[in-house]
Amino acid sequence: MMKEVSFLNPEFFWLFLLLPAALAWQFWKRKQSATLIISSVRGFKTEKSLAAQLKPYLFVLRLLALSALIIAMARPRKVDISSQTKSTKGVDIVMAIDVSGSMLAKDLKPNRMEALKKVAENFVSGRPNDRIGIVVYASEAYTKTPVTSDKAIVQDAIRSIKYDNVLQDGTGIGMGLTTAVNRLKDSKAKSKVIILLTDGVNNAGFIEPETASQIAKEYGIKVYTIGIGTNGDAMFPYAYAPNGGFLFRMMPVEIDVALLKTIARNTGGKYFRANNNSKLEAIYNEINKLETTEIQELKFYDYDEKFRPFVWIAGLLLLLEFGLRNTVYRSFI
Repeated sequence: MMKEVSFLNPEFFWLFLLLPAALAWQFWKRKQSATLIISSVRGFKTEKSLAAQLKPYLFVLRLLALSALIIAMARPRKVDISSQTKSTKGVDIVMAIDVSGSMLAKDLKPNRMEALKKVAENFVSGRPNDRIGIVVYASEAYTKTPVTSDKAIVQDAIRSIKYDNVLQDGTGIGMGLTTAVNRLKDSKAKSKVIILLTDGVNNAGFIEPETASQIAKEYGIKVYTIGIGTNGDAMFPYAYAPNGGFLFRMMPVEIDVALLKTIARNTGGKYFRANNNSKLEAIYNEINKLETTEIQELKFYDYDEKFRPFVWIAGLLLLLEFGLRNTVYRSFI
C-alpha cells in the first residue's frame, strides 16, 4: 500500500534526527532533577504503583505526536494518474493494392497476395491514431474501404481481399493511383499518403500512371511505391485446373521499376522492392517510421491527501499527555 503513497515535502523527514536529541535531553533533565536524601525509607511505601511506573513514558506520547506531525508536514498522498492522448498531426493513408492474377504467384509464401495481406494488417494495427482506406485495382479500380479511423473495418477489408472476377484481369497502375488520389484529395489531414503496391507493368486502364502521379502531387499527396516479386522467375498461375483451382508454371517476373521510381520521385515518396516476405515486412516498417504521427499526451492527476489522519493522531496524543499530566500525574513528584 505504501508503494502507492508519495510525499510532496520529503525534506521534512530530516526532522526525525531531532528525536534522538529530544530523548537525550529528557534523560539529562531527569538526571538533573532535585533529590532528597533521608536516613531511612522504612516509613514509606517502597513498591511503586503501575501509574508511577508509567509516568516516565509520558514523554513517549510527545515523541509519537512529533513523529506524526513530521509525517503530516511531509504531505503523504496517493496519486491517481489518468492519461488521454490526441493526435496533433494526423496522417491519412490509402493503400492501393494490385489484385491481378499475378498476385497469386508463389515466390512469396504462401503467395504474394496472402503475404501482403498479413503485413498490411499488421501495419494498420500499428497506426492507431491515423485514418486508413483501401483501394484495390486490376485493369480497373474501386474503393474497398474509404478512409476511416475504424481499424477493425480496415482490417476486415484487408482479410477479405482475394482474386476474383469482379475486376477484369490486368494491371492498371494509373487507375489504382487515381482512385486512391480521389479518396484523399479532400482530406484535411496534415499529411496524405498513398502506398501503391504492384507486381507488374501498366497494361490496362485509360489513365497514365505519370498523369496520376502529377495529380497526386498537385493535391500534396506523397506516394510510396512497392514492387513485389523476386528477381528472375516465379511460379505464376497461367490457367484454371479441372477442379477450379489454378495451374502454375515458372515465368519471368516483370516489374516496371522505372515507372514506380518516377511516381515516387514526382510525389516526394520512395520506391521499395519486396522480393521476399521479410523484405515486404521491413518495407512497411520503414514506411511506418517515415510517416510518424505527433501525439499529444494529456495527463490528469487526482491527489488523495493522507496527512490529515497524522495531524489528528498528533493532536490526540498531545491531548492525552496533557490530560494525564494534569489529572492522574498531577500530584506525582
